[in-house]
Amino acid sequence: MFANSKFGVNNASALSNDADLGSVRGAGVGFRNEHFDDIFNLEHPIPWFELLTENYLTINSISFYKAEKIRENYPVTLHGVGMSLGSTDDVDLNYLKRLKRLVSCLEPVYVSDHLSWVSHDGEFSHELLPLPYTEEALCHVSNRIHQVQDFLGRTILVENPSSYLSFSHSEMTEQEFVVQLLKMTGCDLLLDVNNLYVSATNLEFDPIQYISSLDSRRVKEIHLAGYENQDEPASFLFDTHGCSVQPPVWALYDKVLALFGCVPTLVEWDTDIPSFQTLVKEAQIAQCRLDNVR
Repeated sequence: MFANSKFGVNNASALSNDADLGSVRGAGVGFRNEHFDDIFNLEHPIPWFELLTENYLTINSISFYKAEKIRENYPVTLHGVGMSLGSTDDVDLNYLKRLKRLVSCLEPVYVSDHLSWVSHDGEFSHELLPLPYTEEALCHVSNRIHQVQDFLGRTILVENPSSYLSFSHSEMTEQEFVVQLLKMTGCDLLLDVNNLYVSATNLEFDPIQYISSLDSRRVKEIHLAGYENQDEPASFLFDTHGCSVQPPVWALYDKVLALFGCVPTLVEWDTDIPSFQTLVKEAQIAQCRLDNVR
């Protein structure tokens, strides 16, 4: 399966010695199984990878084996959808047990999930569903994050959502909700710049004001991805994570870097997965921007 190349498994120790496997820096990409051979057989500058948590919860599976091989050579982060932080269901302790075991095996730099909910009465949706921004919801999500962090014994990162609607009974803006949540829980923020641009456009708020309200010390990671323009039933931006990063998102990313400095950045591409080389090119655009900040 593996070529005996500069970046092959037979030379894994040399690669590991060149990298700090306990931190993430620069522009990484999300690991996809179809890119596994290319990662080890091709020369590339990608310094770290994000793993989708739910793909590796079964220890000793083929997928887990691949994750281990990635981790032997690169720093990794875990990014999931299964915490369902906004759900009214009880926190899923079985999920957290499996996650804690995975964290112990892979030792990721960060563990993250979304400010949303995906389950109700034990039934799981394939969508990241929105929350009303109320005091009640803030306390509810805060308590669940405390439970998760106490169980895992570590701080987690929470990602801002992409939004298409607002609730008439919301008592605060998303940025106010996020700022308070970070203070109440001690968790950190995974700032998805694409999600922020999509939400700001759809709901007509100022993304610069949003990022200006954040504590720079709590922004630990950035995500970049693509969106599409939709015209039916009304004009809006749809967060697909299935295409190149759009120019307005790059422009907002520049403003984010100007405020927060060289935050580790990940290029996400979750649907219509392109070649590994295409992902590398996207990551290099981000890397150039990071280098300019330095």
